[in-house]
Amino acid sequence: MTTTEQTLTGEHAELLETLGKHRFFLRYTVQGLTDEQAALTPTASQLCLGGLIKHVTRAEKGWYDFAVGGPEAHPGTDVEGHLSSFRMLPGETLDGLLADYEATAQRTDALISSGVDLNQSWPLPVAPWFPPNASWSIRRVLMHVIAETAQHAGHADIIRETIDGQKSMG
Repeated sequence: MTTTEQTLTGEHAELLETLGKHRFFLRYTVQGLTDEQAALTPTASQLCLGGLIKHVTRAEKGWYDFAVGGPEAHPGTDVEGHLSSFRMLPGETLDGLLADYEATAQRTDALISSGVDLNQSWPLPVAPWFPPNASWSIRRVLMHVIAETAQHAGHADIIRETIDGQKSMG
C-alpha cells in the first residue's frame, strides 16, 4: 500500500472504494471465460461480456480525459465509437480488454488519490444527450462513472448467468 492509499480519507476515499467495488463485480463476472464466451450475445440485447468491459473502459477513459482536460478532451459525439464499444471486434481478447480496463482504473485511481479538487467544473461537450450550457464537476463525473460501472456490472451478471449459470451475487 502506498502512503497515499494509507492516508486517503473522506470523500475521495469513499468514491474510490465505491468505484472499486463495482469494478470488482464487473471483473468477477467474466472470470474463467474464453474469448468466445466473452463475445456471446445470449440475451435479447446485443450486449456481450467483453463488450461491456470494453465500453466501461472507454467511458471511464473519456470521462477521465474530460476531468483533467475539459470538453475538448472528451470523445463527444463519436457515435460509431460508442456503438462499437459494446462489441468485441476481431482480434480483441478478454485478457486484452481486462488489461486495458486495469490500466484505465489505475489512471483514474491515481487522479482521485492525488486529492484532485472534486469541485473543479467543466462545460459539457456539445452533444444531443447533454443539456445545453451545462457543466459537470469532477465529483459529478466520478458519480457518473460509478453509476455506469454498476449498471453494466448488473447487465454482465445477467449475461453470465445466461451463458453458464454463474452468478456474481446471490
